[in-house]
Parts: sequence; structure tokens; C-alpha cells
Amino acid sequence: MFTKILIANRGEIACRVAATAKKMGVRTVAVYSDADANAKHVLACDEAVHIGGASPRESYLLGDRVIAAALATGAQAVHPGYGFLSENAAFAQACADAGLAFIGPPPAAIKAMGLKAESKRLMAQAGVPLVPGYHGAGQDPQMLKTEADRVGYPVLIKASAGGGGKGMRIVARADEFDAALASCKREAINSFGDDAVLIERYVTRPRHIEIQVFGDTFGNCVYLFERDCSVQRRHQKVLEEAPAPGMSEARRAEMGAAAVAAAKAVGYVGAGTVEFIAEPTADADLTFFFMEMNTRLQVEHPVTEAITGLDLVEWQLRVAAGEPLPLQQHELRIRGHAIEARICAENPDSNFLPATGTLQVARWPLHVAFARNADGEGFHDAAPVRVDSGVREGDAISPFYDSMIAKLIVWGADRAQALARLDVALAQTHIVGLHTNVAFLRRVAASASFANADLDTALIERERTVLFDAAPLPIELAAAGVVAHTLAAEQALQTTDPWSRRDGWRLHGHAARRFDIASNGMHHAFTLERSAGAQTLVLGAQRWPLATAARSGNVCDITLAEQRTTLTVYATGERFAVFSPDGSAVVDEFDPISHSADGAREAGGLAAPMPGKVIAFLAGVGDAVKQGQPLAVMEAMKMEHTIAAPRDGTIAELLYAVGDQVGEGGELLRMAPAA
Repeated sequence: MFTKILIANRGEIACRVAATAKKMGVRTVAVYSDADANAKHVLACDEAVHIGGASPRESYLLGDRVIAAALATGAQAVHPGYGFLSENAAFAQACADAGLAFIGPPPAAIKAMGLKAESKRLMAQAGVPLVPGYHGAGQDPQMLKTEADRVGYPVLIKASAGGGGKGMRIVARADEFDAALASCKREAINSFGDDAVLIERYVTRPRHIEIQVFGDTFGNCVYLFERDCSVQRRHQKVLEEAPAPGMSEARRAEMGAAAVAAAKAVGYVGAGTVEFIAEPTADADLTFFFMEMNTRLQVEHPVTEAITGLDLVEWQLRVAAGEPLPLQQHELRIRGHAIEARICAENPDSNFLPATGTLQVARWPLHVAFARNADGEGFHDAAPVRVDSGVREGDAISPFYDSMIAKLIVWGADRAQALARLDVALAQTHIVGLHTNVAFLRRVAASASFANADLDTALIERERTVLFDAAPLPIELAAAGVVAHTLAAEQALQTTDPWSRRDGWRLHGHAARRFDIASNGMHHAFTLERSAGAQTLVLGAQRWPLATAARSGNVCDITLAEQRTTLTVYATGERFAVFSPDGSAVVDEFDPISHSADGAREAGGLAAPMPGKVIAFLAGVGDAVKQGQPLAVMEAMKMEHTIAAPRDGTIAELLYAVGDQVGEGGELLRMAPAA
């Protein structure tokens, strides 16, 4: 076994690898960029080496610097994590040339599976079923459109060197093909340095099912069952679970055998994932087509660990060190059900725009790491929740890397128990300081489609009416939380002098105190009335009897109109984040005197909804544009985002150039009113 490894990655996967290495007695070396000097993964490792600027192209994608750091620190092997250099065959070869073990597959296997078109030709030879499409080398735009017309719409354009949902577009009609192809190629060249694409028939109700495979240097290869990753937005996974609901044992064995055949076809070693598109059949089973192979550990590997009781990173290290697979196929079995939720810095109600900011509060449910207990089981009732995160409270989410904050994984004896535990765990996840998708994840998990395992990649769109723009906590409950938190804070400060009390005490009569708050752009003026020891919360003609009792920390018990609940309230400046078991809300103190339109954005501008880089302007000075017309394309957190005109008008001035970095709220262009 190695005595020291370098982890060529950042964030939660670097922390994840470091944890297993520590358990095995293997020392670790972190690498970090300018933006990550104080990051969690740096402190999780025994040593750390600075390798460059904040942008991945200036740091984590520079293989020569990574290898130099490994050699300088005496590391014997490099673990690439996922993303960055993990599927770079040239980097894997460079590690071998430098005398370093690459904790991943051989360069030839990465190369064979790295180009989707080439991998599909190999899979056809191995007898693995394929989706109809064009997987050739020709890239002439007109030829690609002809192939799309031949396959029939809708089609899917996919970057041949892609992954993670980047460089992928669904095209519903022939007249949309050219623009989609151009956008797909731009994103592919920016993400992978290769703009080659392939064309496939778009399966209209597809399930995304992947098989975890593992091979060793002795020719052994096994599959560790399947994961259903159908719930996606923008072709990126949102919720993943194992095993796949509704999967028959016969189909599981068939898909597993196909995945092993795919891995053996390229001499695969280490952890990999063979991804399939599946469709329901008339007999309620599934038919499946090979989609691609990810030649690395996957983000969602914890759900496989949960149902097998195995540590896949430990397997990676053992196989890379020349050991055989710890178990054979007949020794593997499924225990229970697991679900993973990806918690991201993004705003689902604004088309999942990425968010940046400081994690002013980051509180997680009580959790333990997955591990075998004394009976050899991978889970038991005392350990149903796991959180994998590469950030801590107080850390900043920057625009340089992807938007994932953490992975929340739950296990249950069956799917129903796992779902219930997921809801409780998400309710106990409190993040303040920037937009996140936590509340959205709760709504997805509670939706009829997900709860009933009616899964496909269009689930989010199908459930749109219940998933987006959902009402937060009732405003009176949010106001009660603000009142309770304010009174508790004042109570903690007051002295024994009754004349210094700030809780509304009066020698005679009753007291009234006004609380002005704003939520979703609306002002609400509440009054707290106190008389004879009783409290009433008043909004206009509405009145709610109110009782509050502070617990420890930010927790308080509320009885509002005879209904009791427990709230957790965090105050940051003039903003209050209120969490309850049923939902959450963010409200601001509202000053009626100082509030004015002075800070309102100039009516004629188009602002950047997130920080990022300008990729293209789609209209020029003097052009007349219509409301909803695409005007600009920005890149943020490795994804392209199109920004549309907020109204009819004429482009008066472009305020940035292509390639410029823009802060959130920065004015991209000015518009004159329509003539």
C-alpha cells in the first residue's frame, strides 16, 4: 500500500479521499489555487502545495504543476477525484512517465471511453445496445444537421469529450438546430478543449441508470449494482438513488453484465461508471441503451457505498497499489435503499442561476460517515445520514468552480424510509447567505412523481407547477419568528433594573410595538400587542394570539393561534432567515422612512443575474429587440447562461466586451425605449 498520495482536486471529493486515506494510514498532499488557500480540503490533508491562480486553467488543470507537487513532496500516487484531470489520458500517462501511480484506469481506457463517438463504436463491437444516431468524426455543421434530420427530431447534441451535462442540447425542431449546435460547441470547447459533437435520437421519457463497475490488474471485473439518476436539471443530476426503483433482478443482471462487458472491452482498471438510457417496456420492465462511460469515481458514489457497505475509495487505493478486488461478484449484495441530494448554490426560481456569496450559516443534520458496523453491515438505524462537503460555515462560494455546496445522503431499510429520512434531513439543513436549492429539493422529493417512483429526466418539468415559485412560510409565522428572536436577544441583554427592560413591560396598561418586515418585495407592518401578560400579533384586521419561549441558541418555540411549532431563526445584519419543519423564509427589516427608490436599478439597463464572463452579445448597438429575445450569453460555474431582453427597445450601448468578467448586478448594456 502507498504511504503518501497527492489528491489532484478540491472541495468535497478531496475531503472524501483524504478521509479514507487517513483511515488507512496513508498520508495525503493537497493542491490549492489562490482562491482555495484556506479551503477545507487544504486543512484535511497532511501537506499542501500552491499550484496557481483561481481559475482552473491556471491551477487544477495544469498537470505538470500537479506532478511536480507530487514529486516534490514524495507522493507515490495521484488521486484525480472527479472533474478537472480525472479523465485526461495524457495526464494519466504523464503520471506513469514520472513514476507515479495514477489512481484510476489506464490511459488507453480513458482515451477509448473519453470520446463518446469512439466509445460507441467500441460498444457496438462488444454487443452493447446503442441509441440510434450519428457517432462519426465528421463535424461539418451542415452534415451534422443532415444527420439530425435523418435521425428525426427531437435529437440530442452531445459534446463527444463531454460530461456533467456540459456541451449538451435538446433540439426539438430543425429550425433550432444551428443555434443549438453553435452554443453546444462553444460550451464544449470552453469545458473540454474539444468542440466535436455527436447526434442521437432523444428518448422522450428516458430514465438515466448507471452501473458502478470495478476492475483490477488481474483481469477481474465486477458491478456494484445500479443507481437511478433520472432527476436532472440542465442535464445535471439533482437526486440520485440506489437501487433503481422497479428494476427486476433479471434486468439488473443483464445491465450489470453489459456494463462489465463494456469495461472489459477497454481493459478497464479501477472505479468506473457505465451509463445507460432506459425506457419502460410494455411488461413494465426496462429496455436500455449505452450512453457513455465515466472513467472515474462519480459524484453519487455514496449511495452505492450505502447499499453495499463498502468504501469505494479504499477499493481504488488497493487496486491502484496492485491488490486484487476485495470481493467477487457472488459476494456482493444490496442492503436497503439510499438517496443522495446535491445541495447547490443556485436559485431554482430563476432558471437555476448559480449564486455566489458567503456561507454565513451552514448547519447540517446530525450525521455519521458510512462505515461497517461490528456485524459487517454497511448501515444500521443509528447511522442513517451522511453529509459530504468541501466547505465550512464562513467560507465563500466563488464563481471559479461548480456550484455544489454539499451532498446529503440518507439510507433506509426501504425506499419509503429513505424518503422520510431525506425530508427530515433537508428540513434540518440550514444555509444562510446565498440562494440554495434546499427547499426545492424537499419539494422534488415530496412530489407525486418522485414519491411514486414515476421517474424520467423530465420529472422536474412535469412537476413544474408544484416545484417552482412555491410559497414560503406564511408571513405571520415568519414574523412570529422575527419577534421571538428579537425578544430573546433583548431578554439576554437586559439587566435586573426594571427601567432598563426592553420587553414592553409597563407598570399599567398595555404596550404596542411595531415590526416592519419585507418579504418577496412586499412590505408588512406587524404590531405586537401586550396586555395582562398576553401577546397578540396584529396585521391589519388579522389577529393571532402569540406565545414565545426561547430555547438554546437560535431555537424558539412558537404558539401562534394555538398552533405550536419550533422555529430556528438566524439574524445576519438586517436579514432574518426563519426555518421550520415545514419550510423556510427570508425576511428583511423594513425602514419606511429610509426606504425609497434611490437604489432602484436604472430602468433602461440589462443586469447580469450572476457573476461570470461575457461569452457573446447576440445583438448590437442600434438593433431593435423584443421582450424575451436573447441578448447576451454568460459563462458562470462552468455553464453557459443566456440572458433575455426584459422589454422591447433598442440597444443603446454595450458596456462590456466579450471575455470580460462581470460582477453580479453589473449592467451589461443599456436599452432605449422602443420607438
